[in-house]
Amino acid sequence: MTQVGEGHETAADADGPVMTRGNPTVGEVLAERYQLEEHVNDDSAGRQVWRGVDVILRRPVAVVLRYPGGDPATEMLQAAVDASRVIHPNLVGVYDAIDEGTRAYVVREWVDGESLRELITQEGPLDPARSTTIAHAIADALAAVHATGMVHGNVHPGTTLIADDGRVVLADARADAADSTEKDVRAVGGVLYYALTAHWPHAEVGRSAIPDANRDGSGNPAAPRQIRAGVPAYLDDLTMDLLDKRVAAPEADALAAELARLDAADDDYDDVGPLRFTQSNAAAEPPRNNSKIVIGVAALVVIAIIGLVFGIRAITGSNDQATKKSTQANAGGAPTSVGTDSQAPTRNPQKIKLTPDMVRIVDPPQGNRSDSDEAKNVVDGDPNTSWTTHSFKSAKFGNLKAGMGVLINLGTPRLLADVRVETSSSGVGMDIRTGNTDPGDNSQGDQKIVDTYKKLGEPDANAKGDGTNRIFSVFDPNTKYQYVLVWLTELPPNDDGTGYKVSVNDVSVYGY
Repeated sequence: MTQVGEGHETAADADGPVMTRGNPTVGEVLAERYQLEEHVNDDSAGRQVWRGVDVILRRPVAVVLRYPGGDPATEMLQAAVDASRVIHPNLVGVYDAIDEGTRAYVVREWVDGESLRELITQEGPLDPARSTTIAHAIADALAAVHATGMVHGNVHPGTTLIADDGRVVLADARADAADSTEKDVRAVGGVLYYALTAHWPHAEVGRSAIPDANRDGSGNPAAPRQIRAGVPAYLDDLTMDLLDKRVAAPEADALAAELARLDAADDDYDDVGPLRFTQSNAAAEPPRNNSKIVIGVAALVVIAIIGLVFGIRAITGSNDQATKKSTQANAGGAPTSVGTDSQAPTRNPQKIKLTPDMVRIVDPPQGNRSDSDEAKNVVDGDPNTSWTTHSFKSAKFGNLKAGMGVLINLGTPRLLADVRVETSSSGVGMDIRTGNTDPGDNSQGDQKIVDTYKKLGEPDANAKGDGTNRIFSVFDPNTKYQYVLVWLTELPPNDDGTGYKVSVNDVSVYGY
């Protein structure tokens, strides 16, 4: 990125501010202070990122513009205000946040350098030492953010900036209600994984245009050591533990301390020892009287032995009685099984919490994908929100495609009991399908899902409930599933008789 110096001369100095309406232009001055000089790119949320200059303080700035302003921009502006309160060398400084109604913009520190995403696109995966240094800086920044009670919510290779002077900074916080400190920490694992492999694990840390991790037949991401040589086992374990939701995530400050220890080891990882954030942080207790401890332990051993003797006698007597009763009850008949697992109580399925980042709309290439942002409505618990299909000329989607549906990524393989779907009307053709991966949130990926996902049972097989509330119990009790597709194959007619469409109000998954 071109350096914009502190003493840079601006067009506003000679000709006065260039004020325009609508889309911004080069030379325009915002808030009578921030002159736009170059449109750098658009971020993942569709916001424009400009390089500019503060004409009052004579310093370079980055300006992030959003259209429109007003209520839709509240989240972005509030995140900027929150971020401005945290001063840390690994956080991009936020200078201003302005809402003009028709547009809103955030003014932040300009970083001469490139994003981690750009760096790896150009150079390929990084060596373990540099990957660790970058992850350490991001974890340190998150520790500062979390210490204030806030969440960043946007940790990604595109917001991880590598300055020309070597500084690593995290930019553009934009947390929403679905974000958490745990998701921030797990995203550090995603940054490590990306730095080491040039892939971003979608299911574990969020979808992205970056290629997904390579996955095995169960949908689990391949470990960095399986993809390239030279990744130390310790760093490999740390990365995969951060991505594994079955492993408790550490606090950001504990992770930062661990990465600092690893960072200080440079390339010598042989003697770094176990993951220290998994050890107990309890304070050491004062010394005790050893003689009292010995006596206490001895007393406990005696009590345990006495209890064991009486317990064995009680069990033996009970078994004798049970044997006599069993023999009498089955005299002359077939023997029965005693003490088998079949006597264990059946587990009750529990509802699995689904969040917006775990669902998306699958619409094959013939679809226009304009309703993709409605996927979150099927898991928000609000009966008044839904995903509504477009209206088609016939029940079979106007013969344009085989169907469309909602893809659920559970994040990790799970044993499942059933899927429950609530629709706006009856008469919906529907089935449940499953596959091993999400090939991508795009038309090509959707078509691959249509071609490769397997249907569980026949259409509406094992479906219970009334016309608008369906329960699909189609899962093998001995098989784990991560990707589940609720697939619509036929639409009911509109109330006004002008076509065919339906709204999916809620999708719930129950498992163990």
